[in-house]
Amino acid sequence: MHFSKLVNWSHSEFNYLPWRKNRTLYSTLVSEIMLQQTTVSTVLNHFDRFIKEYPTPQHLAQAAEEQLLISWKGLGYYRRARNLKKACVTICKKHDGEIPLHYETLINIPGIGDYTASAILSIGNDEHIFAIDANLERVLSRLFGLKELKGPKLIKQIKSMSLLPNEFQSFGGRAVNEALMDLGRNYCKANKTTCDLCPLKYQCYALKNNEILSLPMQIKKDKEKHELELLRVILKKGNDFLVYKKKDTEWLHGQYEVPTFILKTTDQDLNQYPKIKGDFSALPEFKTAITKYTIKNKVLWVNEVEFKKLGLKIDDYEWGKINLSTASSKAIKL
Repeated sequence: MHFSKLVNWSHSEFNYLPWRKNRTLYSTLVSEIMLQQTTVSTVLNHFDRFIKEYPTPQHLAQAAEEQLLISWKGLGYYRRARNLKKACVTICKKHDGEIPLHYETLINIPGIGDYTASAILSIGNDEHIFAIDANLERVLSRLFGLKELKGPKLIKQIKSMSLLPNEFQSFGGRAVNEALMDLGRNYCKANKTTCDLCPLKYQCYALKNNEILSLPMQIKKDKEKHELELLRVILKKGNDFLVYKKKDTEWLHGQYEVPTFILKTTDQDLNQYPKIKGDFSALPEFKTAITKYTIKNKVLWVNEVEFKKLGLKIDDYEWGKINLSTASSKAIKL
C-alpha cells in the first residue's frame, strides 16, 4: 500500500494546524473535543486563544463555568466545553493533573468517551491503534470493503481486525490516524469523492468495485426538519440588556438570552420558549439553525412601557450583558 505518499501529503498540507505543533496530551484532549461536531476551519479560529487562556488541565479545572462558556463561544455545542471541564477536574483530583495513558482509565474519566480516549493514545501518545471517528469509519470501510453497518457494529469490526499493521509500524499511530482523517475530510467525503487525487486509489476496494458512495453501509433515515419563527425582544438600560439564563433542560443551557418567544412552529411539541401572539411580520429578521430547526428570528426593540404592554413582566428577567447566546448577540446588533 502506498501509504508513504498519503503520509507525506498529510504532513505537507496540514502540518500548519496549531494542534499538530508542540503537541501535548492536554492539547490533544482539547483539540479532539473541539473538533467533534465542528469543522477544522472553525477550530482554527479559537484553538490558540483557548490554549493560552487555559494552558493546563489545572487552569481549565479551576475555571468558572460562565467564563468557560464565554471562552468557548463560536465553537457551538457547549456541552463539549462542560465535558472538557469535567474531564480536567477528574484529571486533577484523581491523577495529579497528569492525563493517564491506559484506555480503561481514560474512558472512566467523565467527559472522555471511546473516541477521545483512543485519540489521546494514538494521536497524543503515538500508539498503534485507531481513533475511529466518522472519517476513519468511512475511509477504512471503503478502502477494505467492510460491510458492517456504520456505527457501533462497524467500529467493533475495525477494532477486531488487524488493519494497516505495517503502516502503524512504519509511520506510528499519530501519522496513520491523521493521514486517514485528512483523507476523509478532503478527498473521501460522505457524499462526494475526489478519487483521482487519492494516494490510495489503486488499493481501494470501493473504487475497484464501484461501491464508493454505498460504503459505509447505513440505514437511511428521513431527518425530520421543522421551521420555527421566534420573536427576540430587546430592552436596554444603560449598558445592560434584559436577559434570562437558560435552564439545564433547554438549548444552550447556562447561557443568557434576551426574552424570546415562539411565533410559529411546525413542531407542536416544542417547549423551549413560551408562545406570544401578535403581528410582527414587518420586523427586521435574521436566520439561524439548531439541531432539526431552521429559525427565522424577528427582532423587536422596546422601552419598559412597551415591554409591559406585551403582557410581560420585567421582574421575570434580569439585567446583564455577558455570555449572551449567539442569536441574542445577533439580535442586539441587527
